[in-house]
Amino acid sequence: MRRFLCLIALAVGACDVAIEPAPQSAPVARTPRVQGMAPGEARTAFASVSRRVEPVAERACRSRTQGLNCDFLIRIDPNPNAAPNAYQSLDRSGRPIITFTQRMLGQIANQDELAFVMSHEAAHHIRGHLARQAQNSALVSAGAGLITALAGGSAATVSTAQDVGGYVGARTYSKDFELEADELGTVITHQSGYRPSIGVRFFNRLPDPGDRFLGTHPANPDRVRVVQATIDRHGLN
Repeated sequence: MRRFLCLIALAVGACDVAIEPAPQSAPVARTPRVQGMAPGEARTAFASVSRRVEPVAERACRSRTQGLNCDFLIRIDPNPNAAPNAYQSLDRSGRPIITFTQRMLGQIANQDELAFVMSHEAAHHIRGHLARQAQNSALVSAGAGLITALAGGSAATVSTAQDVGGYVGARTYSKDFELEADELGTVITHQSGYRPSIGVRFFNRLPDPGDRFLGTHPANPDRVRVVQATIDRHGLN
């Protein structure tokens, strides 16, 4: 039955899940780590960039959506030990929040990169990715449970299949969501007065997640291509 559940998990996500190639044995050139901004400089840059990106992101949100809360709160996580990360979330009232950890700021080299990451997170909200991911997870979870029940699975087995299906469903579309956010984030970055062609260089220093099965992020070269294509299509810089 465990083998059956694995097959169910793959079947329900087969339309959109891409099995990435195995890592190559050839040596990979390492990109030198760029020293991020100093803490004081980073906080000053954060205040400056957020003042410029926030109104642009809010205008983009209002022009592209209906009934969505577009009042962004952009903040720094007060926990100095939080892992390097930047993410979008919602508070209890549905207000969109963009959070940067302090260690994340320490890995960003300049204001163009900071604006690009900030605009990317704003784009997640504008594109409705949190809601769409939850919906996808629920649909795949229900489908996995139904298939397992029709195959004669017990209540416990159906519950397990639903859990597995929800996990697969949440990740099936997440790479597409990242690329969508990269595209819109590129436009918001430019409209805020920053250079996405410089901001996208942040990807050059990130570990490439493209070889992870059911990973949540696309390969870095794919993301760079999307950004460059958007720059070329709209005549940005």
